Amino acid sequence: MRAACIGVLLALLTSGEIVFADDTQAEIEYLLASVGSSGCTFLRNGKRHDAVDAEDHLRMKYRRGKRYADTAEKFIERLASASSMSRKPYYIECGENEPVPTGNWLTERLSDYRTD
Repeated sequence: MRAACIGVLLALLTSGEIVFADDTQAEIEYLLASVGSSGCTFLRNGKRHDAVDAEDHLRMKYRRGKRYADTAEKFIERLASASSMSRKPYYIECGENEPVPTGNWLTERLSDYRTD
């Protein structure tokens, strides 16, 4: 009886982790696509990059550092907010608006995604 209960609990935990991983992957994919389709300028290490280049760069960082981003929040904090090399923060500039930290911009997109 006890072994059966443990087996059921393990199955539930495992299935919950799979759903969580799928949700996290969907959220991160949404964030990456949002950058690429934003039409904004990405400011990285003193250089300007278009939105498509920014998405490509963040996808590369995610591919290489996926183990550090087991939630969308950790993706934003650990991979998408600053340069891994220089530690300088990234910024996004949309239209005539002042540049904002990429972490803030992505956090707003994540909040929008979760409330839709």
